[in-house]
Amino acid sequence: MFAKTEMVDMAQIEPLIALGPLDGRYRAQAAPLINYFSEAGLNRARVFVEVEWLIYLLDNRVLPGAPELNDAEREYLRDLTKNFDTDTIATLAKTEAVTRHDVKAVEYYIKDRLDAAPAVLGETSLPELHEVVHIFCTSEDINNLSYALVIQAGIENVWLPAARSFRADLLARAHENADVPMLSRTHGQPATPSTIGKELAVFAYRLGRQIKRIESTEYLGKLNGATGTLGAHVTAVPEADWFAISKGFVEHLGLTWNPVTTQIESHDWQAELYSDIARFNRIAHNFATDAWTYISLDYFHQNLAAQGSTGSSTMPHKVNPIRFENAEANLEISCALLDTLGQTLVTSRMQRDLTDSTTQRNIGNAVGHSLLALDNLQRGLAGIDINAEKMAADLDQNWEVLGEAVQQAMRAASIAGASGMEDPYERLKELTRGNRVTGEQMREFIKGLGMPADVEERLLKLTPATYVGLAADVIKYVD
Repeated sequence: MFAKTEMVDMAQIEPLIALGPLDGRYRAQAAPLINYFSEAGLNRARVFVEVEWLIYLLDNRVLPGAPELNDAEREYLRDLTKNFDTDTIATLAKTEAVTRHDVKAVEYYIKDRLDAAPAVLGETSLPELHEVVHIFCTSEDINNLSYALVIQAGIENVWLPAARSFRADLLARAHENADVPMLSRTHGQPATPSTIGKELAVFAYRLGRQIKRIESTEYLGKLNGATGTLGAHVTAVPEADWFAISKGFVEHLGLTWNPVTTQIESHDWQAELYSDIARFNRIAHNFATDAWTYISLDYFHQNLAAQGSTGSSTMPHKVNPIRFENAEANLEISCALLDTLGQTLVTSRMQRDLTDSTTQRNIGNAVGHSLLALDNLQRGLAGIDINAEKMAADLDQNWEVLGEAVQQAMRAASIAGASGMEDPYERLKELTRGNRVTGEQMREFIKGLGMPADVEERLLKLTPATYVGLAADVIKYVD
């Protein structure tokens, strides 16, 4: 019925309605990535690469007979990137509608700006440089460098700061709660106690390792023509050292030179980066599910003022852990996209096919869902209070977890020469397995073992809340 009902065509409504959540419901959180991963962001990078290539060739006197640029001309050219605005975007869209080729539209746009230079600079040689624009370049020379630049900028300027900020908040909470004891639950069952601070520190440590890997990413680029042979370059200007020129220009852009390619840069570095981000995502997802579980146990108590949200639409007592649930979902979507990017980008038929063109246009979505998840995780973390009282009560109900400590003390005493310490595991199993043991029962058991006096005294002082070993000291190894 709904599909057959006559309704307003929302595709025609102005302003345009976003199809996807990153450009709609969650635009505010994802907006910083627009500068890099949008079509306009990619085109701005293309303009930058084309202009820098032109300047590089002329400044290094690669082309015999070409004019030299003065400072005003260089500034005019570089302003094409700095002043890339709505008019530029509209112009490029109009040109591409004719060329049906995105990089060619950028080339024509720059040539038009060369023709317009005299109106700004007066006497200038820029209109004579039409044939220098895009010289020796296949579109993939421009695209691979542009993608490398926008991915580098998007990760370093937006995603990494968000990842570092969340991880820093997590580590701060770990330090604040380093000494707060908590009943562990290996396999979901009561287990040797820890501290909540140490458990948070585990995630901070894991995330920190992935951040370091991502920070060390090599962003590769190539400029070597239609099939990676520099054939046209050597034919046109044989006296030039084209390996040195190619390497020098890629490094001039702040990228790592890849000298061995087909028409395309092989994208292996992208696959490596996406694998690292996906691994970070999965660790963050693990934290989200643990946080959700701790909330269900009331170990984490949601701060209503900080959450500022309605829970159930029908059950007024509820405050749902929506930040962690939202993060879970977005991390899963991000990982699915990142995995697909990593799997598909490393393959190109023969010397080139265009599957990477459409695939790479989804990089922003993959990073955007991770960024949105980080925002939710950070807000979720800020909206919880550690419920030390609840954790203390659970510990006091599970004295059987001291069975491990008593067993190991018996083993050590036996090795040291004490008698009567036989079968410690079996004796503790008989007392504790499937049984709820009280503090009094545990102490009576310890007193009946005939342990050396100093060991017995140490064990009698032990409680589930103090049986946390060096948990608080573990945190200092995170950094």
